[in-house]
Amino acid sequence: MGKEKNNKVSEIRTGHFPEHGPIAENGKEILLSVKNVDINFGKGDNIVRAVKDASFDIYKGETFSLVGESGSGKTTIGRAVIRANTCSKGEIQYKGVRISGKIPHSLDREVVRNIQMVFQDPAASLNERATVEYIISEGLYNFHLYEDDTDRVRKVEKIIEDVGLLPEHLTRYPHEFSGGQRQRVGLARAMVMEPEFVVADEPISALDVSIRAQILNLMNKFKEERNTTYLFIAHDLSIVRYISDRIGVIYKGKIVEIATSEELFNYPLHPYTRALISAIPLPDPKLEKHKALFTYDPSQHDYSNGKEPELTLIGHDHYVYGSEEEIAEYKKIRERNVPLKTLSIIGVNTEAPDEDVEEENLATSEVILDRPIHDTGSAIYVILSFLLPIIGIIAAIIFRKKNYIRNFKACRKGFIASFGCILLLIIVFLLLLASAAF
Repeated sequence: MGKEKNNKVSEIRTGHFPEHGPIAENGKEILLSVKNVDINFGKGDNIVRAVKDASFDIYKGETFSLVGESGSGKTTIGRAVIRANTCSKGEIQYKGVRISGKIPHSLDREVVRNIQMVFQDPAASLNERATVEYIISEGLYNFHLYEDDTDRVRKVEKIIEDVGLLPEHLTRYPHEFSGGQRQRVGLARAMVMEPEFVVADEPISALDVSIRAQILNLMNKFKEERNTTYLFIAHDLSIVRYISDRIGVIYKGKIVEIATSEELFNYPLHPYTRALISAIPLPDPKLEKHKALFTYDPSQHDYSNGKEPELTLIGHDHYVYGSEEEIAEYKKIRERNVPLKTLSIIGVNTEAPDEDVEEENLATSEVILDRPIHDTGSAIYVILSFLLPIIGIIAAIIFRKKNYIRNFKACRKGFIASFGCILLLIIVFLLLLASAAF
């Protein structure tokens, strides 16, 4: 143990990482390890605990996605990995060597050399006053990763072609590109350094849907060709499902679930994970209209009376955050080996909460989706149908046949109210006649 400790200290002093990281129990090499990390901002009464006791490992050559809603601490962890944020507690290790906190300058340079970041906003992350050639070459200049200027130009031209741009783009400035092209430049700037590990902080959230697929395909290409490891930060589970080897779910700074991609979607045990999955939009508007959202309520957990929750392995390389009672229940559910229903569609695989109302909605849903542009349901139709109920009935029939459903409902509301008032007047009149007769 002492010899191993001395070797680690020696590695830190020389400013170099070992060739390989530690090996996990499953036989995979651990490239990055986050251990019980807290990240706080502010002091005293104004302190904000952005990340609380976060722990996870990322294996070499995999894409590990960190998913959660805005403000959950995803980017905070990513920035801590590149040493932009400091850890208040715990540590971050790269190949078994601590890279958080105070480290030698030489090791700090090795972190920059081996760990790159692709930022969320491609416009704000690029120097508007520099050409694309200089932006991509800056890392090569800083670490002198080229033999001569010809070699530097060759590397820059190769990486710009690898990301789908042309050599003539090198003389342009970032403002001359579209958002997708700027993100390609950002990816080229990171990959020209040939890093082992890349932190991708929502790199596609600011892009069009068609461009997103292209950027993801580029990242997967580098992963296959260079064995690049990714920490992919996102809030959309529908995207990370198909590019991730493993997924970590974070809620208010706490990691609540970690599992492989298919395992997480087949067995989303933590209720917050279920809420995120239920929020995934469906491409079919008819199904999306009748989708039942699952709402996560943190008060459903009982962590009083010393029931301290922990992130616990329940088997199948699946970690869930919970108390002893919750973990026992999660294990029972998982051991049944029956995939959980993660999507509820009213009228398809879920009963409607109010059958009468829901049946009416289901009966008219297809018509409503196909309604004309001028189907506004204006209050004018209600008023005219109230004043002229017979005309209102005729208009309602015509609107119904023409699929003007909102106009039809407005007319129907008007003549029903009109007939109701007429009926009320008749009843009052009859009562007056009866009272007069007596």
